[in-house]
Amino acid sequence: MAKDSHPDQKPNFLVIVADDLGFSDIGAFGGEIETPHLDKLARAGLRLTDFHSAPACSPTRAMLMTGTDPHIAGIGTMAELLTPQLADKPGYEGYLNQQVAALPELLGDAGYLTLMAGKWHLGMTLETSPYARGFQRSFALLPGAANHYASSPKAGTGFPRQDTLYTEDDHYVDLPEDFYSSDGFTSRLISFLDERDDREKPFFAYLAFSAPHWPLQAPDHLIAKYRGRYDEGPEVLRSERIAKLQAQGLCPADVVPHPIVARNKPWEELSDEERARSARAMEVYAAMVERIDWNVGRLLERLEETGELDNTVVLFMSDNGAEGTLIEAVPVFGPYLMSFIAENYDNRLENLGRPNSYIWYGPRWAQAATAPSRLHKMHATEGGIRVVSFLTWQGFARQKEIGHAFITAMDVMPTLLELAGIAHPAPSYKGRSVAPMRGLSLMPYLQAETEYVHAADEAMGWELLGGQGIRQGNWKGVFVPGPDGPARWQLYDLSTDPGETHDLSDTFPEKKAELMALWDRYVEETGVIQLHR
Repeated sequence: MAKDSHPDQKPNFLVIVADDLGFSDIGAFGGEIETPHLDKLARAGLRLTDFHSAPACSPTRAMLMTGTDPHIAGIGTMAELLTPQLADKPGYEGYLNQQVAALPELLGDAGYLTLMAGKWHLGMTLETSPYARGFQRSFALLPGAANHYASSPKAGTGFPRQDTLYTEDDHYVDLPEDFYSSDGFTSRLISFLDERDDREKPFFAYLAFSAPHWPLQAPDHLIAKYRGRYDEGPEVLRSERIAKLQAQGLCPADVVPHPIVARNKPWEELSDEERARSARAMEVYAAMVERIDWNVGRLLERLEETGELDNTVVLFMSDNGAEGTLIEAVPVFGPYLMSFIAENYDNRLENLGRPNSYIWYGPRWAQAATAPSRLHKMHATEGGIRVVSFLTWQGFARQKEIGHAFITAMDVMPTLLELAGIAHPAPSYKGRSVAPMRGLSLMPYLQAETEYVHAADEAMGWELLGGQGIRQGNWKGVFVPGPDGPARWQLYDLSTDPGETHDLSDTFPEKKAELMALWDRYVEETGVIQLHR
C-alpha cells in the first residue's frame, strides 16, 4: 500500500469534470489534441478504461453529488427535456431533491471547506443552487449550456434569461466583459483557494467546465494551431484514435469497432465548402479541449506552490460520451434555435469559433471520439456512458497503471467519504429521510486489495428518455430507440464485444431473460418511468 506523506491530515479532494469530452480526446487516452497537463497527471495515476456515467450531463452530476441513481436524486431526465408524461413525477423534479444528502453537505459538516466553480445543472433557482446544497463558496452556471463568452448574444437561445444564468454563493451575478468559461471558472476557483483563512482545513474543490459543450467557441490563436489538422475527415481521425488506444493498452488489439451511425452525410459526399466548415468545427473543438488543459495546469501549479498537491486526490472525468446530437433536428432546440442563430450570429467560415458564432460538430466527429464504442451522448450504449476518467494521488497503491475494472460515477461519493472518514447518514439527514448510496467505495480496488469494484452478479441500470441499459458482469442488455437503434432489447458480451456489434439475443435467450428480470428490479428500485419496454 502506498503511503500518504501527510499521515495526520485528511486528504483534499479536487474533482474536475469536462462537459461532453470524448473518451479519446486527451493525449493520455489516444488523442492528438495538446493536453500536456492532463496527460502528465493521468499517467502518474490510474487511467480508467471502464468508468461509466449516465447518458447525459445532469444525471451524471446527480450520480456524482449523491452516490445514487439520478432517478432517485430528482434528475430522472434533464430538466430541459421534461415532458408532460414525466413532469411532477417523483424523481423527475429537474433539480437535486431533498431525498438525497449531497456530497458537499456531508463534507462541509465534517469540517471540509467546500468550493465550486463551473456548471451546476442540478437546479435553476437560488433555492436549488450549489450554495443551497452545501458549497460554502460557489460561482456557478446554473443551466446545461450557455455561450462561453460574455460578449456573445445574451438571450433567445432556448435557455433562461442571461441575468439568471450565473450565481455567486446566494445571489445572481453578471459576467465580466472579458469572461471565457474555462478561464473564468478556473480563476474563480483559484481565488476561492487563495482567500482561505484556514490553510490547515481540508478542501473539496469541484471544477466543472462547461467546455467543450456546444456552442463551440475558443480563442483565435488556439483554433489556428489546429488549422488543417482535420481536413481528412472524421473517419480517418477515428482510425487514428483507435490505433493509439490499442497502442497504449486502453482497448483490445482485436477490438471490432461499432459502425458509425449518423443521419448526416459522410465525408466523401460533402462539398468542399461543407468539408471546410465541418473541419473548422473540429478545430474549434480541439482548441476548447486544449484550453481546458491549460486551465487545469494553472490550478495544479497553484496547488504545487502552496504545497497541497501531494495530499490532494484528483479525479478527472467527462460527464458523458461525446456530444453527437444533430441539434438542429431536436424539437426542443431545433427550429427556434436555428432561426435565432441566423438572425444574431455570424457563422461564416472565417468567423467560426468566435464569440458571435454558434456551432456544434455532429455525430461523425463524436464517434471518432467514442470509438470503438457504439454511438454517443444521450444513449445507454457504451459510447454514451463509458467516459474518459483517471484518479491520481500518491496515497493510492495503484499508480502509473491502467485499470479495467467496471466503475460508475455513483462510486465517487462513497470513495471520498471513506477517505474523509465520514459515514453516510441514511436513512435520515437533518430531520429528513434520505436514500442510501447505491455506489461502492473504490478504496479496496485503489489500494490493490481487489481486482474489481462491483461483483460479477451485481446489476447496474441506466435510463434516459427511453434509452435503456442493464449490465451484470460483462453481460449487457441495451435498448436503443429509433432512429439510431432497432427499438428493441439487444444482448452483448462486453468481454468479447466491447463495440456492441454482435447481438446475442437469439444465441443466449435465457441470459437475456435474466437481464430483463434485473431490469424490472432496477425500475422498481429507482422509480424509472418506462417510455419503452
